[in-house]
Amino acid sequence: MKRIFSGIQPTGNLHLGNYLGAVKNWVKLQSTYECIYCIVDMHAITTFQDPKKLTQNIRDAAAILIASGININSSILFNQSRVPMHAELAWIFNCIAKIGWLNRMTQFKDKAGKNREKASAGLYIYPNLMAADILSYKATHVPVGDDQKQHLELTRDIAISFNDSYGIKYFPVVEPLIIGEATRVMSLRDGSKKMSKSDNSDFTRINITDSKDVIASKIKKAKTDSLPVPESITALSGRLEAKNLLGIFAALKEVSLEKIIKDYGGGTFSVLKEDLAECIISELVPVSSEIKNLQNNREYLDKILKDGATKAEEISKPIIKEVKEIVGFLVA
Repeated sequence: MKRIFSGIQPTGNLHLGNYLGAVKNWVKLQSTYECIYCIVDMHAITTFQDPKKLTQNIRDAAAILIASGININSSILFNQSRVPMHAELAWIFNCIAKIGWLNRMTQFKDKAGKNREKASAGLYIYPNLMAADILSYKATHVPVGDDQKQHLELTRDIAISFNDSYGIKYFPVVEPLIIGEATRVMSLRDGSKKMSKSDNSDFTRINITDSKDVIASKIKKAKTDSLPVPESITALSGRLEAKNLLGIFAALKEVSLEKIIKDYGGGTFSVLKEDLAECIISELVPVSSEIKNLQNNREYLDKILKDGATKAEEISKPIIKEVKEIVGFLVA
């Protein structure tokens, strides 16, 4: 069976964009792939995190994933820092990756902004750690959103460069998996911006733990335009907010965008919003209820993450040992 690796940052309550762009797809992939899912706490500290809050966020991320349908009996779920092979391979990849490759990473430029000189070295080189996360398990496929394609290309470049440098076809050239109608969910208030936990207004996003009434209110107030719902794909051009709502609806229903347009095109946004809100509520409210139950059982969550790390290490440890031998390290 082909092997999936994917990770998610423990940065507080996840939103609908995370759920549709990652978590919902992770659940579906479990039936056809060997899946390794990681809470990437080492990536999280590329910008400063309050230690107590980070600890809680790791547990919360685990609760969200399990409540959403990650099967801990068939998939591996763990937090990254428990498995030292990630950091070991990342250093080797630091010595394989080229400065020019990292300079092209647009996410560093976006996150560092005008304070680039004050950004941490970890923020600059974390794409190498991301490559190590994936290749520590010789994963063959990675589910990615549009904004992660560049990092996956870097992983592929590193794998090829390692193989060429040492004259051995060792690492797989990982393939991306881009799934679903809403791989990039946008803000409810601005269709040109990605839905984000860091946005100042809570009305820009649907949080996974939002109540029924809050979800209904946020969708009702979501930005649209004065025209009817578009009646074709081509009519979506320039209507970013309409495209976003229709894409969310299609992803939740697991149907094509064309199907949603056929059902609602030419009608009013008020009807679309009412039905969309009900769809989101039926999907997320049961998940939210289970999240709260899991959050009240800290020992259970900690055991799952510890057991998952043990399983992950069983896979990665012999791989990293072979890598060290290929490089020339004395490991016997």
